[in-house]
Amino acid sequence: MIFPPAELRLRNTPQRTEIYDVFRKRWVFLSPEEWVRQHALHYLRDQLKYPANKIAVEHSLLFNRKANRTDILVFNPQFEPWMIVECKEPNVKLSKKTFEQAARYNLVLKAPFLAITNGLSLVAAQVSERETGFLPEMPVYPR
Repeated sequence: MIFPPAELRLRNTPQRTEIYDVFRKRWVFLSPEEWVRQHALHYLRDQLKYPANKIAVEHSLLFNRKANRTDILVFNPQFEPWMIVECKEPNVKLSKKTFEQAARYNLVLKAPFLAITNGLSLVAAQVSERETGFLPEMPVYPR
């Protein structure tokens, strides 16, 4: 895991294991992808100091007339889309196809930054209509 340890609350029900999402303020099913998403959320808030009130989880959008959801959407101080973070379970290799999913969502949202993670690695990029530049680390949140 590339993310530092996070204080996560887990509970077992008769049907499944759940994790408390402090951003959505509810218990959710603990899938491998959710495990990565929760660690990424805590990393953005606790380590990178992205403001929690500017982070949306499973933000809805329409793409090609179909409902989709970004895993994590970070807004800038003006509440405009700033970064899309797509999370995959650890056994999913980060690839061009994975990055293209975030890029498709960005055709609608037009965020200047995209990131993808599977919990084992993280790839971030700055994007514009003309080019994509991969970054050595996550961008600093604008103040």
